[in-house]
Amino acid sequence: MSVQLVWLRNDLRIEDNSALIQALNQTEEKGPCVAIYIATPKQWRAHDDAPIKIDFWRRNLIELHSSLKTLGVPLHYFQVATYAEVPQLIQNIIKSWHVDSLHCNAEYPLNEKNRDDAVEALCKEYDISYRCYQDQCLLPPDFVLTGEGNPFKVFTPYAKKTKLILESAGPIKSYGLNIKTVKNEYSIDFPVLDEQLELNKIDWPKVEVWWDQQWPAGEREAHKRLKSFVSSQIQNYKSARDIPALNGTSSLSAYLASGVISVRSCWEAAGSEGLDESARTWRNELLWRDFYKYVMFHYPHVCMHQAWNSNYDNIPWRENHEDFQRWCDGETGFPLIDSAMKQLIETGWMHNRLRMVVAMFLSKNLLLDWRWGERWFMQNLIDGDFSANNGGWQWSASTGTDAAPYFRIFNPIRQSERFDSKGEFIKSYIPALNLENERSVHDPAKLKTSYFDPLIDLKFSRERALTVFKEFKGA
Repeated sequence: MSVQLVWLRNDLRIEDNSALIQALNQTEEKGPCVAIYIATPKQWRAHDDAPIKIDFWRRNLIELHSSLKTLGVPLHYFQVATYAEVPQLIQNIIKSWHVDSLHCNAEYPLNEKNRDDAVEALCKEYDISYRCYQDQCLLPPDFVLTGEGNPFKVFTPYAKKTKLILESAGPIKSYGLNIKTVKNEYSIDFPVLDEQLELNKIDWPKVEVWWDQQWPAGEREAHKRLKSFVSSQIQNYKSARDIPALNGTSSLSAYLASGVISVRSCWEAAGSEGLDESARTWRNELLWRDFYKYVMFHYPHVCMHQAWNSNYDNIPWRENHEDFQRWCDGETGFPLIDSAMKQLIETGWMHNRLRMVVAMFLSKNLLLDWRWGERWFMQNLIDGDFSANNGGWQWSASTGTDAAPYFRIFNPIRQSERFDSKGEFIKSYIPALNLENERSVHDPAKLKTSYFDPLIDLKFSRERALTVFKEFKGA
């Protein structure tokens, strides 16, 4: 008996998983499903994947294993060092397990695309059906184009066309299978391969106890968060999302980044007709997520440490590692910046408004290479998604598509006064400033408490950045 291989990657769920559903729909015709997961620890390190994110994968695989078991789908684990070794492993599996077809969901970063191209070529060589589904975005990246057939370079027209298509398409989830009634029948003894491991034998990072408590794993948790957000928080999303002291966001980014919940589930949960402004605002954030994947798909040079706008590839960034380290450690002397950086270190996550503020402070005020900050985020974020992280950093540094104009430089003191007016967020991460009042807590010059000296003079640094970026604008 031949089998269908379902190769799981950043899609650690059973609900609305295109590759899994399509394979299960074809069991009578092509044979039962077998799922595999391939760990690549050396590649993870090369990609700066955060230990907290890698452990999140591990914990979600435990949950997924149980869910697949209820469907009768076995999940087997393998480990190789890098993507370069994946095709050989797939070849061994094909030969040993009598594989008829391979199902997977497309991934868009350049290294992942090259890996998948090699596997597709291998499948063609062995006359194996290779089925790769466009599952990560609301619409496939090559489906949303200008009237001339070119990719969009600006978010607003991209979002407008995407919404028009979605409105005419109706429901977009991968329906057609009652996942709860599936029984995947198979009677095969799978030969054990040299690369095959138990889940706990994979080279996982050292675990911190609070990771599990802060970020519970599993589809059930993801959908619980989605349901709670839609039922009680989304109505205030537009006004609350920029206030870091409030629980005003969905807290679903980690689950979306690892594919524990689909973007389609989130989109449809927001409702369909008569959406209020807050629900539309949240949907717009989902479209920003897709847009950055879209940019990466159509402009793969952003995967190679290059600015999307090549005019800014040669900006003379400062090589000051001491300033960079103080930024990383949350010791810049600016309370909002420092509390945001401490939130990242202590929780593996940072509020989106603060991501923009600290990124602009690094790239504009400190004039340090945005790629340093991009890498630091990836090394620490549980929701580190290359496309969103790269897109966000290039937006802040004014080097990307649809970027903030180079002359837009957030003032961290004004941002603090506006979005953390009482200093509640600051004090939650910097208890030493608890005695400061709501007028003094934002500005290093007004602090009564002994604190770090300001790393930079804001007026000087702003003028310096304007001079440098103006020189390179249109170069």
